[in-house]
Amino acid sequence: MTAADKYQPQYPLPPTPPNEQEHHYYQHNDSVDDMEPSRTPPPIVHTHEPIPNVPATTITNANALIDPSRPKHMWIVTGPAGCGKTSVASHLAESLKLPYLEGDAFHPPENVAKMAAGTPLTDADRWDWLISLREQAILTLKSAPHPAGVLLTCSALKRKYRDIMRVAAYHHPGIKIHFVFLAASEQLLLDRVGQRAGHYMKDSMVKSQFEALERRQPDEFDMIDVDASGSAEAVSQLALETVGKTMRATDERHDRLLLALSEIRGAFGAVAV
Repeated sequence: MTAADKYQPQYPLPPTPPNEQEHHYYQHNDSVDDMEPSRTPPPIVHTHEPIPNVPATTITNANALIDPSRPKHMWIVTGPAGCGKTSVASHLAESLKLPYLEGDAFHPPENVAKMAAGTPLTDADRWDWLISLREQAILTLKSAPHPAGVLLTCSALKRKYRDIMRVAAYHHPGIKIHFVFLAASEQLLLDRVGQRAGHYMKDSMVKSQFEALERRQPDEFDMIDVDASGSAEAVSQLALETVGKTMRATDERHDRLLLALSEIRGAFGAVAV
Protein backbone atom coordinates (compact mmCIF):
# COMPACT_ATOMS: atom_id res chain seq x y z
CA MET A 1 0.00 0.00 0.00
CA THR A 2 1.42 3.38 -0.99
CA ALA A 3 1.24 6.55 1.08
CA ALA A 4 -1.38 7.87 -1.31
CA ASP A 5 -3.51 4.72 -0.90
CA LYS A 6 -3.38 5.05 2.88
CA TYR A 7 -5.05 8.45 2.83
CA GLN A 8 -7.55 7.89 0.05
CA PRO A 9 -11.10 8.86 1.12
CA GLN A 10 -13.18 5.88 2.24
CA TYR A 11 -16.20 6.57 0.07
CA PRO A 12 -16.96 5.80 -3.59
CA LEU A 13 -15.65 8.28 -6.13
CA PRO A 14 -17.02 7.83 -9.65
CA PRO A 15 -14.64 8.45 -12.55
CA THR A 16 -14.45 12.05 -13.76
CA PRO A 17 -13.35 12.28 -17.39
CA PRO A 18 -11.95 15.64 -18.52
CA ASN A 19 -14.48 18.17 -19.66
CA GLU A 20 -14.63 17.76 -23.44
CA GLN A 21 -14.94 21.47 -24.11
CA GLU A 22 -11.97 22.29 -21.91
CA HIS A 23 -9.98 19.45 -23.48
CA HIS A 24 -10.35 21.02 -26.92
CA TYR A 25 -9.77 24.50 -25.51
CA TYR A 26 -6.29 23.61 -24.31
CA GLN A 27 -5.18 21.43 -27.24
CA HIS A 28 -2.43 22.78 -29.51
CA ASN A 29 0.36 21.65 -31.79
CA ASP A 30 2.44 19.05 -29.91
CA SER A 31 5.61 20.36 -31.56
CA VAL A 32 5.25 23.64 -29.72
CA ASP A 33 5.52 23.53 -25.93
CA ASP A 34 3.53 26.70 -25.45
CA MET A 35 -0.10 27.59 -25.75
CA GLU A 36 -1.18 29.81 -28.61
CA PRO A 37 -1.94 33.36 -27.37
CA SER A 38 -5.48 33.02 -28.68
CA ARG A 39 -6.03 30.04 -26.37
CA THR A 40 -4.78 31.71 -23.20
CA PRO A 41 -7.53 31.46 -20.55
CA PRO A 42 -9.08 34.63 -19.11
CA PRO A 43 -7.51 35.99 -15.92
CA ILE A 44 -8.46 33.94 -12.88
CA VAL A 45 -9.71 35.68 -9.77
CA HIS A 46 -7.30 34.59 -7.06
CA THR A 47 -8.71 32.96 -4.00
CA HIS A 48 -7.38 35.09 -1.17
CA GLU A 49 -5.36 38.14 -0.25
CA PRO A 50 -1.81 38.03 1.19
CA ILE A 51 -1.82 36.02 4.41
CA PRO A 52 -1.58 38.14 7.60
CA ASN A 53 0.75 37.17 10.42
CA VAL A 54 -1.45 34.79 12.41
CA PRO A 55 0.19 32.64 15.12
CA ALA A 56 0.36 28.98 14.13
CA THR A 57 -1.25 26.47 16.47
CA THR A 58 -1.15 22.71 16.63
CA ILE A 59 -3.74 21.04 14.42
CA THR A 60 -4.94 17.58 15.34
CA ASN A 61 -7.95 17.25 13.08
CA ALA A 62 -8.72 20.00 10.60
CA ASN A 63 -12.15 18.57 9.82
CA ALA A 64 -13.21 19.00 13.44
CA LEU A 65 -12.19 22.67 13.39
CA ILE A 66 -14.00 23.66 10.21
CA ASP A 67 -17.60 24.86 10.18
CA PRO A 68 -19.48 23.47 7.14
CA SER A 69 -20.16 27.05 5.98
CA ARG A 70 -16.46 27.87 5.88
CA PRO A 71 -14.36 27.62 2.72
CA LYS A 72 -13.13 24.24 1.55
CA HIS A 73 -9.37 24.22 1.07
CA MET A 74 -7.57 22.65 -1.86
CA TRP A 75 -3.91 22.27 -0.87
CA ILE A 76 -1.66 21.64 -3.87
CA VAL A 77 1.86 20.62 -2.84
CA THR A 78 4.11 21.67 -5.72
CA GLY A 79 7.74 21.81 -6.79
CA PRO A 80 10.28 20.03 -9.01
CA ALA A 81 11.14 16.35 -8.71
CA GLY A 82 12.95 15.48 -5.51
CA CYS A 83 11.61 18.40 -3.46
CA GLY A 84 9.62 16.05 -1.19
CA LYS A 85 6.05 16.48 -2.42
CA THR A 86 4.94 12.96 -1.51
CA SER A 87 6.48 12.89 1.97
CA VAL A 88 5.19 16.37 2.83
CA ALA A 89 1.69 15.68 1.50
CA SER A 90 1.55 12.37 3.37
CA HIS A 91 2.51 14.11 6.62
CA LEU A 92 -0.07 16.83 6.07
CA ALA A 93 -2.77 14.27 5.24
CA GLU A 94 -2.05 12.27 8.39
CA SER A 95 -1.79 15.32 10.65
CA LEU A 96 -4.85 17.13 9.29
CA LYS A 97 -6.94 14.00 8.60
CA LEU A 98 -7.58 15.11 5.02
CA PRO A 99 -8.01 12.97 1.88
CA TYR A 100 -4.90 12.86 -0.30
CA LEU A 101 -4.62 12.52 -4.09
CA GLU A 102 -1.18 11.59 -5.45
CA GLY A 103 -0.82 13.48 -8.72
CA ASP A 104 1.56 10.94 -10.27
CA ALA A 105 -1.16 8.29 -10.04
CA PHE A 106 -3.29 10.27 -12.49
CA HIS A 107 -0.70 10.28 -15.29
CA PRO A 108 -1.73 8.09 -18.23
CA PRO A 109 0.70 5.29 -19.18
CA GLU A 110 1.94 7.31 -22.14
CA ASN A 111 3.13 10.12 -19.84
CA VAL A 112 4.84 7.69 -17.47
CA ALA A 113 6.63 6.02 -20.38
CA LYS A 114 7.90 9.36 -21.67
CA MET A 115 9.19 10.42 -18.25
CA ALA A 116 10.83 7.02 -17.69
CA ALA A 117 12.65 7.49 -20.99
CA GLY A 118 13.84 10.93 -19.89
CA THR A 119 11.57 12.74 -22.35
CA PRO A 120 10.03 15.95 -20.95
CA LEU A 121 6.26 16.19 -21.17
CA THR A 122 4.75 18.79 -23.48
CA ASP A 123 1.85 21.04 -22.57
CA ALA A 124 -0.44 18.77 -24.58
CA ASP A 125 0.65 15.83 -22.41
CA ARG A 126 -0.31 17.69 -19.28
CA TRP A 127 -3.70 19.25 -20.01
CA ASP A 128 -5.92 16.21 -19.53
CA TRP A 129 -3.82 15.07 -16.55
CA LEU A 130 -4.21 18.42 -14.78
CA ILE A 131 -7.91 18.65 -15.57
CA SER A 132 -8.56 15.11 -14.32
CA LEU A 133 -6.64 15.78 -11.11
CA ARG A 134 -8.49 19.03 -10.52
CA GLU A 135 -11.92 17.51 -11.14
CA GLN A 136 -11.17 14.57 -8.84
CA ALA A 137 -10.16 17.02 -6.10
CA ILE A 138 -13.44 18.92 -6.54
CA LEU A 139 -15.40 15.67 -6.41
CA THR A 140 -13.56 14.66 -3.24
CA LEU A 141 -14.49 17.95 -1.56
CA LYS A 142 -18.12 17.48 -2.54
CA SER A 143 -18.28 13.80 -1.57
CA ALA A 144 -16.51 13.77 1.79
CA PRO A 145 -18.63 14.30 4.92
CA HIS A 146 -17.96 17.86 6.12
CA PRO A 147 -14.55 18.09 4.42
CA ALA A 148 -12.17 20.81 5.53
CA GLY A 149 -10.11 20.28 2.42
CA VAL A 150 -8.18 17.96 0.17
CA LEU A 151 -4.46 17.50 -0.44
CA LEU A 152 -2.92 16.76 -3.81
CA THR A 153 0.57 16.70 -5.28
CA CYS A 154 1.35 18.29 -8.62
CA SER A 155 4.54 19.93 -9.87
CA ALA A 156 2.61 22.92 -11.33
CA LEU A 157 5.86 24.45 -12.53
CA LYS A 158 4.35 26.97 -14.93
CA ARG A 159 1.86 29.75 -14.29
CA LYS A 160 -0.58 28.37 -16.86
CA TYR A 161 -0.57 24.97 -15.13
CA ARG A 162 -1.45 26.64 -11.86
CA ASP A 163 -4.20 28.59 -13.60
CA ILE A 164 -5.78 25.32 -14.72
CA MET A 165 -6.05 24.31 -11.06
CA ARG A 166 -7.41 27.75 -10.14
CA VAL A 167 -10.40 27.13 -12.38
CA ALA A 168 -11.77 25.09 -9.45
CA ALA A 169 -12.21 28.27 -7.40
CA TYR A 170 -13.48 30.18 -10.42
CA HIS A 171 -16.42 27.79 -10.85
CA HIS A 172 -16.78 26.91 -7.14
CA PRO A 173 -16.39 30.11 -5.05
CA GLY A 174 -16.54 28.10 -1.82
CA ILE A 175 -13.20 26.46 -2.65
CA LYS A 176 -9.97 28.18 -1.66
CA ILE A 177 -6.85 27.22 -3.62
CA HIS A 178 -3.44 27.14 -1.94
CA PHE A 179 -0.17 26.16 -3.63
CA VAL A 180 2.52 24.98 -1.20
CA PHE A 181 5.75 25.34 -3.19
CA LEU A 182 8.67 23.32 -1.81
CA ALA A 183 11.77 25.34 -2.68
CA ALA A 184 15.26 23.83 -2.88
CA SER A 185 18.36 24.21 -5.05
CA GLU A 186 18.74 22.29 -8.29
CA GLN A 187 21.88 20.52 -7.08
CA LEU A 188 20.19 19.31 -3.89
CA LEU A 189 17.28 17.87 -5.86
CA LEU A 190 19.66 16.21 -8.33
CA ASP A 191 21.37 14.51 -5.39
CA ARG A 192 18.05 13.33 -3.96
CA VAL A 193 16.74 11.97 -7.25
CA GLY A 194 20.04 10.20 -7.85
CA GLN A 195 19.52 8.25 -4.62
CA ARG A 196 16.06 7.00 -5.60
CA ALA A 197 15.73 3.39 -6.66
CA GLY A 198 13.16 2.27 -9.20
CA HIS A 199 11.54 5.68 -9.71
CA TYR A 200 10.77 6.79 -13.26
CA MET A 201 11.97 10.36 -12.65
CA LYS A 202 15.57 10.71 -13.88
CA ASP A 203 18.29 13.32 -13.32
CA SER A 204 17.63 14.83 -16.74
CA MET A 205 14.02 15.47 -15.76
CA VAL A 206 15.11 17.57 -12.79
CA LYS A 207 17.18 19.77 -15.09
CA SER A 208 14.36 20.17 -17.59
CA GLN A 209 11.93 21.00 -14.79
CA PHE A 210 14.17 23.77 -13.48
CA GLU A 211 14.41 25.14 -17.00
CA ALA A 212 10.61 25.19 -17.23
CA LEU A 213 10.04 26.48 -13.68
CA GLU A 214 8.21 29.80 -13.42
CA ARG A 215 8.53 31.28 -9.96
CA ARG A 216 5.62 32.86 -8.16
CA GLN A 217 4.43 36.10 -9.72
CA PRO A 218 3.55 39.14 -7.54
CA ASP A 219 -0.18 38.59 -8.08
CA GLU A 220 -0.10 34.90 -7.16
CA PHE A 221 -1.21 35.44 -3.58
CA ASP A 222 -2.32 31.83 -3.24
CA MET A 223 1.26 30.50 -3.42
CA ILE A 224 3.19 29.77 -0.23
CA ASP A 225 6.91 29.05 -0.30
CA VAL A 226 8.33 26.46 2.10
CA ASP A 227 12.07 25.90 2.45
CA ALA A 228 12.63 22.27 1.41
CA SER A 229 16.39 22.13 1.91
CA GLY A 230 16.20 20.44 5.31
CA SER A 231 15.47 16.87 6.33
CA ALA A 232 12.16 15.27 5.36
CA GLU A 233 10.94 15.55 8.95
CA ALA A 234 11.91 19.22 9.27
CA VAL A 235 10.37 20.19 5.94
CA SER A 236 7.15 18.31 6.72
CA GLN A 237 6.81 20.03 10.08
CA LEU A 238 7.51 23.45 8.58
CA ALA A 239 4.89 22.81 5.91
CA LEU A 240 2.36 21.76 8.57
CA GLU A 241 2.93 24.96 10.54
CA THR A 242 2.61 27.06 7.39
CA VAL A 243 -0.55 25.31 6.24
CA GLY A 244 -2.08 25.59 9.72
CA LYS A 245 -1.40 29.32 9.85
CA THR A 246 -2.82 29.85 6.36
CA MET A 247 -5.93 27.78 7.03
CA ARG A 248 -6.74 29.64 10.21
CA ALA A 249 -6.08 33.04 8.63
CA THR A 250 -8.40 32.25 5.72
CA ASP A 251 -11.15 30.93 7.99
CA GLU A 252 -10.87 33.85 10.39
CA ARG A 253 -11.14 36.27 7.48
CA HIS A 254 -14.26 34.39 6.35
CA ASP A 255 -15.76 34.58 9.85
CA ARG A 256 -15.07 38.33 10.09
CA LEU A 257 -16.81 38.86 6.76
CA LEU A 258 -19.87 36.90 7.88
CA LEU A 259 -19.99 38.90 11.12
CA ALA A 260 -19.76 42.18 9.22
CA LEU A 261 -22.55 41.12 6.86
CA SER A 262 -24.70 40.10 9.82
CA GLU A 263 -24.18 43.49 11.46
CA ILE A 264 -25.07 45.27 8.22
CA ARG A 265 -28.27 43.23 7.89
CA GLY A 266 -29.10 43.99 11.51
CA ALA A 267 -28.57 47.70 10.97
CA PHE A 268 -30.82 47.73 7.91
CA GLY A 269 -33.43 45.74 9.81
CA ALA A 270 -33.41 48.24 12.66
CA VAL A 271 -33.85 51.13 10.22
CA ALA A 272 -36.74 49.33 8.51
CA VAL A 273 -38.51 48.89 11.84
